[in-house]
Amino acid sequence: LKSNPSNNEEKEAQTQLTKSDELQRLHSQALSAYQQEDYKAAISLLDEILAVCVWDAELRELRAECYIKEGEPSKAISDLKAAAKLKNDNTEAFYKISRIYYQLGDHELSLSEVRECLKLDQDHKQCFSLYKQVKKLNKQVESAEEFIREGRYEDAISKYESVMKTEPEVPIYSTRAKERICHCLSKNQQPTEAIKLCTEVLQLEPTNVNALKDRAEAYLLEDMYEE
Repeated sequence: LKSNPSNNEEKEAQTQLTKSDELQRLHSQALSAYQQEDYKAAISLLDEILAVCVWDAELRELRAECYIKEGEPSKAISDLKAAAKLKNDNTEAFYKISRIYYQLGDHELSLSEVRECLKLDQDHKQCFSLYKQVKKLNKQVESAEEFIREGRYEDAISKYESVMKTEPEVPIYSTRAKERICHCLSKNQQPTEAIKLCTEVLQLEPTNVNALKDRAEAYLLEDMYEE
């Protein structure tokens, strides 16, 4: 503007300057809210900034952290996926996405995201460690499902028991494993054990359709028609 003064442009420039000052102020407030663990406030401030600074990877990563703390993993994933595209070699974003999917019980998506991280850096310690864990679990689940398709229920049960040993920390894997073991017991004409296990699953997830169906099958084997 100093090199080429003009009234119209001056107005535009002043507006933009005012806006950038305002955004910097919001940014400071957002960081401060994040540090004080007021994640809701931080998200709302970051929403305002990201409406203007759409391509800012760091801000998206910060908002993703807030979403994780607020228990909104799917929103965190969407911000992290954007950050992974916006910043070259963003191994950290792929690692976080993979971890979230893993915690949500989606081991297949977790595996594909952690592979993206290792493509960028095959020596990435966190990604390699997570990769080994997810790959092992994934293989066990695939193998168990293959046994079920072949009608080898005893082998499937044993494989799903291994799944629970492989991942004792994330409850969803134990619940899924119990749900599938109940299915195998019901198919394998072991109604008493099936009823017991499906009941365990239904105490955790009262609307689990698979467990309800398998328990119903087991009740039929026991001639417990009312149940």
